[in-house]
Amino acid sequence: MKKVILAAVSVSLGATALVGCGDGGSDEAFEGKSADTIAADAIKATRDAKSLRIAGKAQQSGGNEIGIDFHVDDEDHCTGTMTGQGAKADVLQVGQSVYVRGDEKFWQNTLKGKPGTEAVVKQVQGKWVASDAAQSGTEGMCDKQAALAMLDSDKSERKGMKKGDTTEVDGKPALILEKKQENGEKITMYVATEGEPYVLKAVSEGGETPSETVLSDYNKKVDAQKPAAEDVVDLEKINA
Repeated sequence: MKKVILAAVSVSLGATALVGCGDGGSDEAFEGKSADTIAADAIKATRDAKSLRIAGKAQQSGGNEIGIDFHVDDEDHCTGTMTGQGAKADVLQVGQSVYVRGDEKFWQNTLKGKPGTEAVVKQVQGKWVASDAAQSGTEGMCDKQAALAMLDSDKSERKGMKKGDTTEVDGKPALILEKKQENGEKITMYVATEGEPYVLKAVSEGGETPSETVLSDYNKKVDAQKPAAEDVVDLEKINA
């Protein structure tokens, strides 16, 4: 559960390490279900949602923090921002068209070692760069099902969890599910107790790559529209 979402960010940000997403008196909300059953139901409900917002941050072993904030849906619409390695980039996807608008550091990291990097960096400042998911490194985020598959890539992490207290995540009531790994890492999942049992937050503490991911805006429209033609450039056509 801890390796939520962040696997693809490092590709575009020039990082070297990949980072994911991921019994008390609370039986009334889930009719006496076990913690493992609640966790499984929460993963299923989350993956079945038509759209959602995924906002997360994670620490790499070297101390660098990687972050994302993406809205994605089932119809290839995606808007978001990713940060890390001192860089920031906005990402937009409409259908199979992907656009990336990065700051200077982002493009320096992405194009590092390629001829004419500095000249290209100057030409793409403030512009959306036309790309595709594989080239932009966003395929794991702008593809909702792929992103949520990462959320549950290691199903053993949600086995053997224990029920904790009830609390709130952004004003929504939630049940806390917790698990301590043998290596001392603590995994915590917050599951909505009203409506669908969506995952509202996932936290990893004490491990090599501590992380926190908040999931929200379930089934809300993702407002993704192609940028104006004059604001778009094609890296392959830029003559450095």
